[in-house]
Amino acid sequence: MKPKEIDWDKLTSIIGEHRDEKWGLIPLLQDIQETFGYVPPESINLIASAMKLFPTEVQGVISFYSGFSVKPKGKYILRVCRGTACHVKGGQSILRLVKRELALNEGETTSDYQFTLETTACLGACALAPTTMVNRAYFGKLSPPKVNNILVEYGKEEKEKLKDVIDEED
Repeated sequence: MKPKEIDWDKLTSIIGEHRDEKWGLIPLLQDIQETFGYVPPESINLIASAMKLFPTEVQGVISFYSGFSVKPKGKYILRVCRGTACHVKGGQSILRLVKRELALNEGETTSDYQFTLETTACLGACALAPTTMVNRAYFGKLSPPKVNNILVEYGKEEKEKLKDVIDEED
């Protein structure tokens, strides 16, 4: 799943919806992030101009909040918890396993844009340690087999969709 092409008309429309909002930068960035999967770096000057800000101010907000990214992310964002409870219960070995299975380092995305690997200080599910999230779904009390099953399940879902498309073309 490659990142969406920038639809400049759509981007301009989103900016227009927030142009007159005094505190509209964060909602604007959220809408852009949700629409495109990231905030295209090429859009920062346009955003700044519309919001009457300096481009560095827009970039500062994007870089401050972890929910924003100027790089396209995968369809599935896998967040591995690095909190104390997860660390004590083997979270570091879970992170190593995910890195090995996906051939990714933290902050990287697979070449097919299927997965992005991120770490977080705490997912707030300490009773389920070690934990991870795939998009908005939590997975707890992880073990290597459970992690492999999660990766296979999300990978399989994509392969099945691809198979359905191929079958429809036949």
